[in-house]
Amino acid sequence: MAASTPARAADQHQPKHTDRRLTLDEVLRDLVAEKLVAQEAADSLLATKSLRKGETHPLTLIAEQKWKDPRHPKRLLQLEVLTEWLAHKVGLPYMHIDPFKVDFAGVTKVMSNAYATRFRILPVQVTTRECVVATCEPYIREWERELSQVLRLEIRRVLANPNDIATYQVEFYNLARSVQGASQQSSGLSDVTNFEQLVQLGQSNKLDANDRHIVQIVDWLLQYAFEQRASDIHIEPRREVGNVRFRIDGMLHQVYQIPTPVMVAMTSRIKILGRMDVVERRRPQDGRIKTRMPDGDEVELRLSTMPTAFGEKLVMRIFNPDVLVKDFTELGFSEDDKRRWNQLIGRPHGIVLVTGPTGSGKTTTLYSTLKQLATPDVNVCTIEDPIEMVEPQFNQMQVQAGIGLDFASGVRTLMRQDPDIIMVGEIRDMETAEMAVQAALTGHLVLSTLHTNDAPSAITRLLDIGVEPFLLHSTVLGVLAQRLVRTLCPHCREPGTMEDEVWKSLTYPWQIPVPARVNLAKGCLECRMTGYMGRVGIYEMMLLTPALRGLIGAETDLHKVRDQGMRDGMKPLRVSGALKVAAGLTTVEEVMKVSPPAAGERRSV
Repeated sequence: MAASTPARAADQHQPKHTDRRLTLDEVLRDLVAEKLVAQEAADSLLATKSLRKGETHPLTLIAEQKWKDPRHPKRLLQLEVLTEWLAHKVGLPYMHIDPFKVDFAGVTKVMSNAYATRFRILPVQVTTRECVVATCEPYIREWERELSQVLRLEIRRVLANPNDIATYQVEFYNLARSVQGASQQSSGLSDVTNFEQLVQLGQSNKLDANDRHIVQIVDWLLQYAFEQRASDIHIEPRREVGNVRFRIDGMLHQVYQIPTPVMVAMTSRIKILGRMDVVERRRPQDGRIKTRMPDGDEVELRLSTMPTAFGEKLVMRIFNPDVLVKDFTELGFSEDDKRRWNQLIGRPHGIVLVTGPTGSGKTTTLYSTLKQLATPDVNVCTIEDPIEMVEPQFNQMQVQAGIGLDFASGVRTLMRQDPDIIMVGEIRDMETAEMAVQAALTGHLVLSTLHTNDAPSAITRLLDIGVEPFLLHSTVLGVLAQRLVRTLCPHCREPGTMEDEVWKSLTYPWQIPVPARVNLAKGCLECRMTGYMGRVGIYEMMLLTPALRGLIGAETDLHKVRDQGMRDGMKPLRVSGALKVAAGLTTVEEVMKVSPPAAGERRSV
C-alpha cells in the first residue's frame, strides 16, 4: 500500500455533520448517569477545564483525577479502564495496543503520519482482507470511508487508549522512517545471503554506522527495552531480514524485523559504542556500554557478538544497579534462608558456593552478598569473566585469556593483595579449585559459583574435578543452589485450588499441608497478558555439618549426601518453590519448569 493521504470522497448516505469529537461534558454526563463518578466531582472538573491548554482527550483528563472506581474500591478509574468502558458504551471492540504484535513497517504504509495524527487514529494490523485501525474518537468516521475506497479493504475500527495512540504514532512512524531511510542508503547489500558475503561487503557498506537513521533506531531500541523491563536484547541476522527479540522475565518476545543491511549497520553502531573492533566479524567479541534509562538512572549493558551463517549475532545484557544489588528478602530468601546464609558468609574463612544454570540469578546473589560484606574495614577482591557490574566498593579484575590471566592466576594475584574476601567468578577446572582451596586454607573467605543442578551435586563435581576429600572437609562451608521463577502479576492474579496429588509430588519427601488457597495466573494489560510480572529466587541451602563431612570420601554416594543434607535442614528447590506457591507468589507450573525432580522421584527413574 502506498503511504499517501487518502483523497476526500463525498458520501451521499452519511451526512458529514454526524462526525464530531468526543466532549468532556458528554463523557462526564454518562459516567455520572452510571454512578461511576459523583456529580460534584464532575462539576468541579468542568469548572476547571477552561484553565487547561491544548486539546487533551476527555478520557485523559478524567484519568488524571485519579478517582476511585466504585465497582472495584481498590482500583482507580485509570485510562485503560475508562477506554474499555467507552468501547462497551459505543459498541466498538476494545483493544490494548501491544507494540510486540504490530508490524511497524506494514501498518505505516497504510496512511501518512499527518493523516493518522489529524484523525487520532493508528493502523495496527493489515491483512489481504482487512485493515484494523485503532481510534480514540468513536464519532469520527470520515476517514473510514476514505480509507475503504483507497485501500479497497474492509476497515475494522477498534477503540484504544488515546495516550497509546499518540505515543505509538510517533514511535511507529519515526522508526519506520528511520528504517526506510537507512534501507535506501544501503545499496549493494540487498542480495546478501550468507556470512561470507557479509564479510566481503562489510568494508564497502555505504550505510554508515553513525548515520542519523541508524543512531535513531539504536536509541529507540535501547529506550524501548528499558521501558519493557527487558533483561536481554537479541539482534539476530537471518537470510532475508534480521530479528530483534527481548527477554522479559525469562521469556523471549519477538519485537521487530529489520532489513539485513540495516541490522549490519545497527550492529556496527552498537560495537562502536561498546569500544569493540568494528571491522572484525569472524570471531566473538565482548564489550560494554554505559547509558541512562528514560528516568535518568544509569544502566550498563554487556555486549557479546557471535559469528553465524548470516552475520554477527549480538546480545546485550542489561544490568540495572538498583535491580542487581538487592536485600536478601527481595531476592526471595525466607527468614530461615537468611539466617542460614548469614551464618555461612559470617565465617572468617572457607569456601561458599552458589550453583545453578546460566541465568538462575547466581550473580545477583553474590553481588548482593558482597555488597553487604564490603564494609570500610574489609578488602573485597573479585576475579570475573566478564565483570558483570562495576561496583566501587569492590576491587574487580577481569579474566584476560589472551595474556594468560585466567581464574587460577587471578586468584594467585589476589592473594598477594591482602584480601579479606575473594570472589571467584566460576570454578571451572582443577587449577582454579586448588587456588580457591589454598585461599580458604590461608584465612580468606572465598565465594564462587559452579554449574550444577542442585546443592549436593556441587560436592561430587569438586571431587570429579580432582579436589581431595580432606580438602573439602577443611574448606567448604556450604552450598546454595538456586533458580528463578516468575512471580504472579499483582494486578490480575486470581484465587484457585490445589490438588492433593500435585502438591504431594511437589513437596516430597516433606509433609507440608495442602494450602487452602493458591493464586493462579490470569493475564492483564500490566503484565502483557502473561499473568506474570518479575521473578524471584527459590533456594536449596546445604550446610556442611560434621555428619555430612563424614560422607565425603573417595566413593561419595550422592543420594546419601542429599539425604543427610535434608536431615540437617536443607529444603529441596521444589519445596522452596512450594512455599512460594503457598504464599501466593507463583504457580506450580513455574516451579516444576525450573527445578529438578525431588529425591524420591529421581531414584524411581
